[in-house]
Amino acid sequence: MEHPENSQEYRGLTVNSGVEKPSIVNPYLQRGRFARRRLTAADYVEGILRGDVTILGQAVTLVESTNPQHQAMAQEVIEKCLPHSGKSIRIGISGVPGAGKSTSIDEFGMHVLERSGGRLAVLAIDPSSEKTKGSILGDKTRMEKLSVHPDSFIRPSPSAGSLGGVARKTRETIILCEAAGFDKIFVETVGVGQSETACHSMVDFFLVIQLANTGDELQGIKRGIMEMADGIVINKCDGDNVEACHLAARQFRNALHLFPAPESGWTPKVLCYSGFYGLGIREVWDMVYEYIDFVRANGYFQHRRAEQAKFWMYETINEQLRNNFYNNPAIAALLSDAERSVLDGRKTSFAAANALLDTYFDLMRQQH
Repeated sequence: MEHPENSQEYRGLTVNSGVEKPSIVNPYLQRGRFARRRLTAADYVEGILRGDVTILGQAVTLVESTNPQHQAMAQEVIEKCLPHSGKSIRIGISGVPGAGKSTSIDEFGMHVLERSGGRLAVLAIDPSSEKTKGSILGDKTRMEKLSVHPDSFIRPSPSAGSLGGVARKTRETIILCEAAGFDKIFVETVGVGQSETACHSMVDFFLVIQLANTGDELQGIKRGIMEMADGIVINKCDGDNVEACHLAARQFRNALHLFPAPESGWTPKVLCYSGFYGLGIREVWDMVYEYIDFVRANGYFQHRRAEQAKFWMYETINEQLRNNFYNNPAIAALLSDAERSVLDGRKTSFAAANALLDTYFDLMRQQH
């Protein structure tokens, strides 16, 4: 009997009655010289700088990884890409779930690409389950036009329990996208919690998408997201909803007058549009470009970028300290006992936390 390794079928040369069969891949060829070479930091940087979106996607995965080795390489890549970043316009887009953010981004993105060319990166943050930590990552399916456009890059990322739904690594991803030649960056938040605060701290223009008939006029004067907005747009202004949208726009304009003047000197505008039918898109982006010209002229654009860099310096310090604390073996060994003492009522939450922190600081002093 012929050995399988000597047969034509094993070598992927099978022909039967003139009909070609799919070749069988030799498992021995999947290893050795045909195995995919692991990229170095220099490989990542080179690929990113030449605009290779495949390597860019792999670099973003590296940035999002929690593996310490991956993190070390990711920081090296980011440092080398940093001098090539900063040349884009960063737009944050937020709104309540169901406001039509993904559909609107599809229309917005096509408009800016057709109007001014260049390249667009969309960083869509998908909410993660608090129980399973899983995410659907389905935003890309609702961006039908952008997903096939040669000059767009769409990256859905899980919020993974990070600050307010904006992935902790989104700012680093922006740097990589800019280094890859993307001159327009959209950051879509999940629209809940503190995601707006985090998003506002990494973009140049913060756009809030609202809907009509979602509450009384008092909803419009609630602080927080309204104070951060550089522009407010009312979506689904079509059909029988046109009058309600214009009424909501008037209510939001009235509410904005009750807030202190923004530091930028810009007066936020409120517009209506329809993302589904593509109506009013040009007016929305005329507003965005008008704002960018305004803040560049008065110097606020660079001031805001500098303040954001300082903000993320402190955020990075906080994150590193937190990770160092929880990854300390001695602290990890004491956490379970501390939890039980709190659950049993033997210690208050504050006393247990202070005891752990005292232990941690003692360990740090001994190490130094």
